[in-house]
Amino acid sequence: MKSLAVAFTGPSDSGKTTLILKVANILKKEYALAIIKNDPSDKAVFDVEGKDSWKFAQTGAEVVVTSPTRTTLFSKRHKSLDDIIAMLGDFDFLLVEGLKTLPLPRIAIFRNSLNEDYFDCSDAIAIDDSINVSDYNIPSHIAILDLNNPEQVVAWIHTHAKKVK
Repeated sequence: MKSLAVAFTGPSDSGKTTLILKVANILKKEYALAIIKNDPSDKAVFDVEGKDSWKFAQTGAEVVVTSPTRTTLFSKRHKSLDDIIAMLGDFDFLLVEGLKTLPLPRIAIFRNSLNEDYFDCSDAIAIDDSINVSDYNIPSHIAILDLNNPEQVVAWIHTHAKKVK
């Protein structure tokens, strides 16, 4: 297994999830994938109130629900990237949405305008035709990718993803 990781960042509604899905659908044809989604507002709901697993999770315990086709961990404890990677087992590529402080190669996604605050934590930007790059002072180390060309993004990932285990 390759165990390579890359992260995606950008403002809300910029197209991060859409791009990750397109990249994942290309990579999954040949590689084992893992995806981490950051939920900075703690809004996501993963269990149904009143069900046994929900009741178990209310105790604060680490709860694992297993079935013949999946295993789900309900954790009330923060996990570091290394902890999560260890839990994931073998993978070729790990795609991380968010978590812009992680030391991973990062693609920032933008539509309509660039937010230059992301330049310090980005190795590439994926943009569409709504952005005129000549309107911005983009640092020379940042690659410019076509948001609507997931094959180009995958090629960049193959070259720049970081070994994480």
